[in-house]
Parts: sequence; C-alpha cells; structure tokens
Amino acid sequence: MSLRRVGGLAAMALATVLWMSCGQVYRPVVIPINTIPPNPANFHAVFSINANVPFNQGTAMQIDVSGDSEIGAADMGVNPTHGISMPNNSRVFVAAAGSVYQGQADVVTAFTPAVDSRIASGFGTTTVFTYPSTGNGQSSNIAQLSETGNVVTVNLSSLISTAQVGAEILISGVSVSGYNGSFVISSASGTTLQYTATSTGLATVLSSGVATVPVVCPYLPDFLATSQNNVVYVADYGVENGSNCNLPTTDSVGYLSASLNSITNIEYLPGSHPVGLAETANGQNLYVLNQGSATVAPNVTDLSPVDLTPYCPSSAPPCPITVGANPVWITARPDGQRVYVVSQGTGELYTINTATNTLVPGSPQSLGGPGANFVLYDSSLSRLYATNPSTGTVFVFDATTDPPTPIGSPSGLSIPAPPPCVTPGICGPVTPVGVAALSDGSRFYVASYVVSNSTCPDPNVTATGCVIPQVTVFDTGTLAIKTTVFPLLAPLTLTSPVDGVQPFAVAPVAYCEPAIPYSPAFTRFRMFAAAAVDGSHVYANICDGGEVADIFTTTNTISVQGNSPDTLVTDLLAPFSAGAPGSNGQPSPQYPTFLFTGQ
Repeated sequence: MSLRRVGGLAAMALATVLWMSCGQVYRPVVIPINTIPPNPANFHAVFSINANVPFNQGTAMQIDVSGDSEIGAADMGVNPTHGISMPNNSRVFVAAAGSVYQGQADVVTAFTPAVDSRIASGFGTTTVFTYPSTGNGQSSNIAQLSETGNVVTVNLSSLISTAQVGAEILISGVSVSGYNGSFVISSASGTTLQYTATSTGLATVLSSGVATVPVVCPYLPDFLATSQNNVVYVADYGVENGSNCNLPTTDSVGYLSASLNSITNIEYLPGSHPVGLAETANGQNLYVLNQGSATVAPNVTDLSPVDLTPYCPSSAPPCPITVGANPVWITARPDGQRVYVVSQGTGELYTINTATNTLVPGSPQSLGGPGANFVLYDSSLSRLYATNPSTGTVFVFDATTDPPTPIGSPSGLSIPAPPPCVTPGICGPVTPVGVAALSDGSRFYVASYVVSNSTCPDPNVTATGCVIPQVTVFDTGTLAIKTTVFPLLAPLTLTSPVDGVQPFAVAPVAYCEPAIPYSPAFTRFRMFAAAAVDGSHVYANICDGGEVADIFTTTNTISVQGNSPDTLVTDLLAPFSAGAPGSNGQPSPQYPTFLFTGQ
C-alpha cells in the first residue's frame, strides 16, 4: 500500500473518531434559577372578605394559591360579614349587613370566581340578592331647595327622624326638574339636609316638592351555608319592630335560589337572632344557631332545607335544642350524624345527635370557661380544634367518640407569646382566634395576636395598644409546637422602617375588635386562618393591618432564601379603603375579617 493511501486512510479514521466523540464532550450551560422557585401546584383559590369604613362598599378578594397573588376583587355591599363557596365551586356568596348604618341595604352578592388563566380575568358576573321591605317611608314637604356648587341644601317643613347621614332620600315633585331624584344624605341637622347633586347651576326653589326617606327593613345577614349546588341559606340576625318597618321581626333564615337569583322564601324566627348555620351533607337538615334574646333562650333549631319549616315532631323531646349563653359557631360532621356548637358565654362544646336532635350523653364539654369563639372539624383526622381567646388556649378532641374525647391536656394547649412580648408588662395576654388544618393531617395552625399594654414595642408603630399577630404551628401527632411564623408582616410593609427594624405590629382599628356577644355591627374575627385545598399554603387575615399573610407550608427540592416549610411568603393587601391614608401616607386598605377556601 502506498504511503499516500495509508495517509489518506489515517486522515479519514481521525475525522471519524473526532465526529463520533463530538457528542461526548461536556459543554457548560448556564440555566437561570429563580430565587424562590415557583410552586407547581394545581390552581386553587382562597377568598378574603374585607370590610370598609362606614357607608362604603366592602369587597371579596380571590387569592391564587399557586401564584401567591390576588386575581379578582369586587364590591360586596356595605359591611360584609360572611362568605362561602358552593360545593362545586361554581359560585361564591357573600352576605353584607349594610343596615347597621342608617339607610344602607342588606344584600347577599354572588359571583363566579376567577379562573386559572395567563391573563387576569377577574370575577364573573355578580348578582345581588335583595331583601323585602314593608312599611311606609317618612315624608315631608320641602320648604326650600338651594344649591352651592353641586351640594344641595334641603329645608324640610317637618322633621324626618330616619333622615340621617348615609340614608337614601327621594326628592320628587320639585318645579326645577334637576332637583328630582334619589340621593344619599351627606349632612343632617334637624330639618336641614344636604346631598350631592348630579346637576349644577340649579336655581333656589321655595315651597316645592316632597322629600321621602324610603323604608328599609333591617335583616342583618351574618352567615351563609349550603351542602347543595342550587341553593344557599342565609342567617339574618334581625331586629324586633324595626323603626319604619312594618314587620314584627326580621330574625330569620332565607332561601336563596341559585337559578332564580332571588330570595324565594324566608322563615321568621322571632327573638332568635340567628348567628350561624350548618346543613347536613345529605341535605335533610338545616341547623340554625340562635343567640337568643330576652324572650328566647339560646338554642339550635332544625329546619327543613326544602321549605324552611321547623322540624319538631310531637314525639321528639323539647325543641329547639337549648345550648349555653351566646352561642357563636356551629359546624357539621361530614357524615351529617353530628353537629358541634360552641357557646361563648359558657365556654362549652355541645354535640348534637342529628338522628334524635338531642345532645349526646356527656355533652357539653368545657372549653376552658367563657370566651370560646370557634371550632374546626378536621376531616383528615376526625378531630375538632376549638379556640378560647380568653384563656389563650386551643383544645383538641377526637370526634370519633361520643362525646368527643380530649387529646392532650384537657385544659387546652397554651399559645406562647410572640418574642417582643415575653417580657412581663409589655403586652396583654395571647388571644388565639382561628385554626386551619392541613389536608395531609400533619399540622394545624393557630392564628393569634397580642395587644401592647402601652407603648408599642415595634418602633415603626406609634399607636398605643398596637396589635402583634402570629401563627403557631402544631404537629398533629405529638401536639408539640413545630414553629411560630413571626413576624406576619412581610418586609417593607412600611415604606421607611425605623432603623431598619422589620415591622411586626400594626396600629389598632376599632372596627377590628370583636364584641361579646357577637353582633353584625362588629367583626367576628380580628384574625382568622384558612388552608388551601392542597395544603400547600395557609393564610391568616390581619384585620387591623388590612392584609392577608401567605404562609408556604411545603419544602421545594431547591432550598434557597428561606424556601423552607412554614415560612411567610408575602402579605396580600386588601383593596384600598375609602378611609384616610395609613401611617405610611399610603392609601389605607380595607379590613379583612374572614377567610374561606374555594376549589
């Protein structure tokens, strides 16, 4: 073989080797990694109910669990009190007791939740369910009408006692047509009223027309419930012989038809003051938790979900079912065989056998004394978790027994104070107010707060009696505290933290402090907690701070920058309020008062 041929074959062999080995050479590639990797969880939602300053619309806010963001918000009436999602998550309903403010309406608002999308779609069409009002509005002849700018001053011939700030006033029959219409009273002093007109340049008019304040019967809706997908029930706290209302009572339960979009039936329960509802899963019983009054003892009434008639056969024991003073919360076991009630006045847990509508032997059980406010049924472990703000404790029960058996200490599990309050005299007692449990049965979360006794330990807050929120995480197996999520305020909550100190407290808001006994004029929960369906997040509302804390409960495979379980991800601000700007000069958000889980 010639040297030339050998050389050619060698060159070909070398080229082949280089070609074959080309794919085996490692070439470094830079792949960007997010600081905190995104959560790949399926789309889930949690909803926040937010109150506004008096006479202004509150809102509902939808939180996208996987995106840690707000994806929908809309007005829900004045003074929203409670909300639920239908079992199939097709619609969300929010009750608003607007009539706590003179002239404002009580409504239930329904909407279709926002969907998982790359483009924020917001809520679907909202529907307002209104209440019937019967009676005669108060009227007066008008002595004089005049306008300055667009503010109209009305001088009445006689006093209208229901003509107060925030009430609606109807002006009719005035010779200058621009004055006629329906308006909201902005100022009221005796027979002199003012409102803002839609027209300007109107001439002064003497002795012309009539002013009328229409009747508004106060129902005060404060709780919603359903186990069905075509009907929702609403509890109405009500009043007796309301001013200017011809109804002897508005204490009631309403039947909301989802298909007709109206309240099609109302069962009136004089003197009962309903504050809670629980429908059994089979749709056979609707239990109404009644706070009672001077004439009616606190009780639980069983209504037919079909026509709202009371179920009380002659062969049954005395009914309604009597419970302790100031009952405040009710929940049904998923199998519908037991209903649990918390009485705030006596601090007891009542267990009702739904087959007989009687208390099970051994019921009630102590929740540490007066002050208990809430009970959660954990379906993953068949447990009950109940909080008592007055004793600073949470109680755990095995719900597979009758009555439920205490787990751990019968006197409850104590909630430790947050770090700034461990020194005696700095803060008041710890106040636990809500519980959320993970669907995997591993942990439960207790939302609590303390109020400073005098000077706030957070230098960012100058207000006396500041509120310091926290969430305590318990292991369900050992009942030991795993960790405390503190602070619950994300960095830079304030625009200029003092000396770089991370803010951990918020200034108190009078509206956010619950009243005992509960009434729709006050918030039910200063803080509350809710877990996402997939257990990936837990949320805690901070009413005074106008925000919802978002806690990440799982660990990513890439652990960076605190991306570990039970850490605060962010705080989501409620929509802006109509109130004055906050201490940082920014628009003040509304007050989140309740959380609940959607899909």
